[in-house]
Amino acid sequence: MANPYPQVYFGDRIVDAGEASVGVGSSAVLYGLSVYTVFPVHVDGSARTAFRLDDHFRRLEESCKIIGIDRFAAEWDFARFRPAVIDLIAANAPTEDVFVRATVHVVESIPGTRVRGCAIKVSIFVYDAMPIVPQDGMRLKSSPWRRIPDNAIPSRAKVNGAYVNSVLAKQDAIDSGYDDCVFLDGNGHVCELSAANIFLVRNGTLITPDVSCDILDGINRRTILTLAAEDGIPVVERTIDLTELYIADEVFVTGTSSGTSPVTEVDGRLIADGRPGPISQTLRKRHTAALRTDIHHGWVTRLF
Repeated sequence: MANPYPQVYFGDRIVDAGEASVGVGSSAVLYGLSVYTVFPVHVDGSARTAFRLDDHFRRLEESCKIIGIDRFAAEWDFARFRPAVIDLIAANAPTEDVFVRATVHVVESIPGTRVRGCAIKVSIFVYDAMPIVPQDGMRLKSSPWRRIPDNAIPSRAKVNGAYVNSVLAKQDAIDSGYDDCVFLDGNGHVCELSAANIFLVRNGTLITPDVSCDILDGINRRTILTLAAEDGIPVVERTIDLTELYIADEVFVTGTSSGTSPVTEVDGRLIADGRPGPISQTLRKRHTAALRTDIHHGWVTRLF
């Protein structure tokens, strides 16, 4: 389990973690009506850098817009968000890399099932940057639970309440002796993991579900696509059948909390020879480097 740091940004200031709470009658508690994003902060001596900070703030904005949380745009912009992150990192003084989770909570008390005009609070907290999946080879199980379709709960929005879907699917995988699940859509096509995007390689081509396949349009997913294109790796975004994973040359996943991690088995079937493949390893190295020192793309923000 990752350890949270003791200082939390909540509302409009930094408080002790025990003081950061929302009411039991709030929409955030009653309906899971919150949206969030998670990004890494790299610690290098006295320097602290965040990966694609502006994109993560934009994801909060877009998630709020999709769900209809209109008070966020009225009360927050990037000029307010960045100093809040800087102050929080300074207050906790991490000496190792951390993850930062920023959440917009709808805190209106017992408002009924509505969202527009409802009061919000923003929380930001820091915790250990521990990956949520094995880094040396994952075993995946296709889930009997289907991915929530975009026309039920939008996949492009990171809605807290929607993650009950992920909990059901991952717990089933864990109970069955696997590391994580593979979500399928209503037609049996591959979507993603419980909290990561998925890629496969066949005949030198990198293939991943497109953004119309009920997936999160992940920031790290976009990063991998950019890095692959720069390395001259052919990229295709399309629907993928489950059986294509079984016969892939390589499979790997990516996400803030998963890193770029190889998959060695799906549904009891080894992927190729059961070892991480060359494209997976190349992109993992490129991704890891980009998280820390990227200058060419402007992805890394110096906090202090």
